[in-house]
Amino acid sequence: MKALVLEAYNQFTYKEVPDPKVADNEVLVRVKAAGICGSDVHGMDGSSGRRLPPVIMGHEAAGEIAAVGSNVANWKAGDRVTFDSTIFKKDDWFTRQGHYQLSDGKMVVGVSTPDFRKDGAFAEYVVLPEHILYKLPDAISYTQAAFVEPAGVALHGIEITQPSMTDIVVVVGVGMVGSFVLQLLKIRGCRKVIAVDIDDFKLGLARKLGADHAFLPDDPKLMETVKALTDGRGADVVFEVVGEEDSVNTCISAVRKGGKVTLIGNVTPTINFPVQSVVTREIRVQGSCAINGEYPAVLDLIASGRLDVTSILSAEVPLSEGAAWFDRLYNKEKGLMKVMLKP
Repeated sequence: MKALVLEAYNQFTYKEVPDPKVADNEVLVRVKAAGICGSDVHGMDGSSGRRLPPVIMGHEAAGEIAAVGSNVANWKAGDRVTFDSTIFKKDDWFTRQGHYQLSDGKMVVGVSTPDFRKDGAFAEYVVLPEHILYKLPDAISYTQAAFVEPAGVALHGIEITQPSMTDIVVVVGVGMVGSFVLQLLKIRGCRKVIAVDIDDFKLGLARKLGADHAFLPDDPKLMETVKALTDGRGADVVFEVVGEEDSVNTCISAVRKGGKVTLIGNVTPTINFPVQSVVTREIRVQGSCAINGEYPAVLDLIASGRLDVTSILSAEVPLSEGAAWFDRLYNKEKGLMKVMLKP
């Protein structure tokens, strides 16, 4: 089959690779659409440490089942599917406690680390265990379905945070996942949603998607404005959807005493953290990892038209052109949000 392979940092090759072999409890999916995630872009240059070459990336995808393993009973060739990005163990203490995203020994599709390697969906086919698949409603296209994974990441962060209708919420970083966070907060009925991002284009899109206010983080009056919009206290809840030191510190500064900060972004392995500000203002800071069963809800929201996934789509291009589009994303081309690769 043909695949887009990261053979060395910042070096992609579109080439023939061996066809994947299907184990007894696996399915072979013919990829129809696969999105480039921001984590893939950061993985390309080695900065995240989670894309050790050589590897076929791609964990946001959808397709059609081409073949099934001998022990697979619930899926058949021709089924339209998407899949969770986490390959978790079913017989695991964390999974049994309802937290499969924390399963010991888990793998992530399209990711390679010193501990595991699992080729992903930037290829004509991808092999997956049957228990991470989800059937697509007829109303959802393959392109829409390739957005379910990042939208699921956004919904998981909201579900573990539980903002209320009375809350004023700040979202720092309104790229793809951040744009889903703000839409889902509006669907949830939060009182007010404030978007913060370094990119004017993304802020404009955030306003179209429902943000009540949108600001640049380097605005010298940002914190003064946030306080003015929050009755002088600061935001009740803040979501960090970048994963860098400056944005985390913006979140800590924007939240009120006793408020919540949920970290979804995962780009920088370590940062300097304002411990005293967190402790003396009794702020609750938590991480949000991947997805934990949010796919059916996201599929319903997309199928009903309540969650807009295509407004952030910038281009649909052949997989063979993937390397060039990675470069454009890496160079932060103005107005470029989401690129979908089509094998």
